[in-house]
Amino acid sequence: MVAQQLIKAAQSGDRDALITLLREIETHVYRTAYYILGNEQDAKDAAQEALIRIYTKINSYEEKAQFKTWVQRIVTNICIDKFRRTKATVSIEEHNMVFTADNSVEDELMSTYVAKDIQKAIDLLPEHHRTVVVLRYLQDFSYNEIAESLDLPLNTVKSYLFRARQQLQSLLQDYQKGGVRG
Repeated sequence: MVAQQLIKAAQSGDRDALITLLREIETHVYRTAYYILGNEQDAKDAAQEALIRIYTKINSYEEKAQFKTWVQRIVTNICIDKFRRTKATVSIEEHNMVFTADNSVEDELMSTYVAKDIQKAIDLLPEHHRTVVVLRYLQDFSYNEIAESLDLPLNTVKSYLFRARQQLQSLLQDYQKGGVRG
């Protein structure tokens, strides 16, 4: 079934369609929660909470927004609430980052340092900047999808991303000069 057909069937009470729909989005929901919270257990809890909320609120979904952005708004809001309660940080350690095709031992070691420095830099961003960075660069959301997901004006999203990139550039300036942080 196509996603829209699953959504309609789920909204009309088809439990199997709803379960199929939830299975299709569970990995995406978990990944988003993990990138925002940076902790596997917190991400699992947030993802489960988001899936339950989607399960119970499927009838409130209206086709004004894409289903993906509606789901994203739910999981992001849950993560932000959880983040505020626990002061967790974002981790991109498990994100598959590839810096070169044929890595030598030196390249592998270097990319480990780079990944850790990028992770630390993202962790230092303010919460709202961190969230838009995760959605844009790790979840590949468009600016409009981020705006819909976070219920922000498009220009605010652009501003947050601009400022976040400036902050990351400043935090990672040694790499631009060819140096490595120690």
